[in-house]
Amino acid sequence: MIDVFPFEGLPVPVLGLGRSGIAAARGLELGGAEVWAWDDNEESRARAREAGINIVDLYGIDWREATSLVLSPGIPHTYPKPHPLVVMARDAGCEIIGDVELLARTQRDAAYVGITGTNGKSTTTALIGHIFQTSGREAEIGGNLGMPACSLEPLGPEGTYILEMSSYQLELTFSITFDVAVLLNLSADHLERHGGMDGYIAAKREIFRRQTKPRTAVVGVDDELSAKIYTELYEADEQMVVGISANKRVHGGVYVIDGMLIDDTEGNETPVMDLRKIASLQGVHNWQNAAAAYAACKMTGIQPHAVMACINSYPGLVHRQEPVELVDGVGFINDSKATNGEAAARALACFDDIYWIAGGRPKADGIKACEEYFGRIRHAYLIGEAALAFSQALDGKVPFTVCKDLTEATQKANADAKKSGVPGSVVLLSPAAASFDQFSDFEARGDAFKDIVAALPGEHMDPFEEPGVFPGSVEEPS
Repeated sequence: MIDVFPFEGLPVPVLGLGRSGIAAARGLELGGAEVWAWDDNEESRARAREAGINIVDLYGIDWREATSLVLSPGIPHTYPKPHPLVVMARDAGCEIIGDVELLARTQRDAAYVGITGTNGKSTTTALIGHIFQTSGREAEIGGNLGMPACSLEPLGPEGTYILEMSSYQLELTFSITFDVAVLLNLSADHLERHGGMDGYIAAKREIFRRQTKPRTAVVGVDDELSAKIYTELYEADEQMVVGISANKRVHGGVYVIDGMLIDDTEGNETPVMDLRKIASLQGVHNWQNAAAAYAACKMTGIQPHAVMACINSYPGLVHRQEPVELVDGVGFINDSKATNGEAAARALACFDDIYWIAGGRPKADGIKACEEYFGRIRHAYLIGEAALAFSQALDGKVPFTVCKDLTEATQKANADAKKSGVPGSVVLLSPAAASFDQFSDFEARGDAFKDIVAALPGEHMDPFEEPGVFPGSVEEPS
C-alpha cells in the first residue's frame, strides 16, 4: 500500500469507489489526509463504508476547502459531459487528478515504464512485468491492469513501476515522466469520452509527456495513426525512439518477420527467437506485444539473453485468449478481455472452425474489424445489448443464434461443435463488446465462462495436453 503523504492534514475528496477509488482512499488515509469519499451508487458507498472508508456527500461540501479531487478514471470529466461534481470542483479551482498521480507524487525515486494502446497493452504490461521480476529486477505491476496504483508496494531508486495506462488515466496523470513509454497501436475506441478521434489520440500521446534522452519511446508502426506518431517523435529527436512491428522491417527497431523476432537497435538485424514456438504468444498481434516488451526491457538495461529466457517462460494473461479446457475434444478459449472489434478480430485470426460467442454493451465500430475473419466462424452466438446490431452485421454472412445469456450461448456452442465432429473446433468467447450490461467487468464475464465450461458434461482435459488445438491451429497472415 502506498502512503500518500503529500496530502497529510488536508481534506481530499475521492469520487468513485471501485477498486482504484478505495485503494486511493486508503493510501490517502495512511498518509494522514482527511478523506471525503463518495460514489453515486449506494451499493458502492456501502461496500466502502464496510471497508472503513469515510463517506461524505460531496454534493453538500464547500469545495473551496479542497485543493484536489481524486477522480476514478471511469467518470467523465470532459466528454461527453463532465460529472456534476467535477464541474463543482473545477469551478472552485480544484485540480482533478487520478490514482496514478498519487503514486507518482509519493514514489519519485523509482523508475517508470508505461504501456498504452488500443489493444495489447495488458499482455505487454504483464509480459514486461514477468521479464523484470523473473530476471531479478525489483518491480511492481499495475495501473489499468490488476492492482490499482495505490495498492502497489513502495519502491526505492532500484525499483520500477510497470503501469498499464488507459487513455482515461493518462488524462489524469501529470507528474510521471516515463523512463520507457510504449504505444502499441491506435484504433477507434472510447471516442465518446474524448470528443472524437483527435481527443483520443491526444490522450494516448500523453504517455510521452516531457520525455528527453535517454528516456525512450517504443512505438508501433503497424497502423497508420501510430506510424505517424513514430515519425513525428523520431524527427523531433527529443527522446530515444524505437519502432516495433509484427510484420515488417523497422530500421533501428525491433520487429518480427515470419515469426522470427529481430533486434536492429544496434544496426545488426540480429535474429533473437522464433515466437511461433511460444505457446502463450501465438498470433501476429502477440508478436507485436513481444517486440514491444523486448525493446522496452532492453532499453532499461536487461540483457537480451535474459529477456529471451523470460519470454520463453511467460505463462500468458488471464482472460486474453486463455485456453480453458478441452471437452470431448472441443477447445474452449476465454478471450473476455476483447471488449472491442479490433481485439476480437485478433483472436478470430488465430483459429479455424470457430463457434463464436460475442456481445455485451457494443462499442462504436461494432464488429466491423472482424469481417475479414467471418469465413472462419462456423456459427455465432450473440448475447447482451449488442445482439441485435451484431446479428445485422452477420446476416447472410455467418449463421447465428441470439441467446438470452452466456450460459445458453456456451451450452449451444458446445452442442453444435460436438455435433459437427470437426477436429480442432473451438468455442471462443471473444465478445467484441464491454461487459457492463450483464457483468461487473470483463473478469467477471470470463470467470463465469470458465465456470460454465467446467460444468459441461463430457471428458475434460487440460488444453496443453493436446497439441494442435491450443494455441491457434492456422497460420495468421503477416
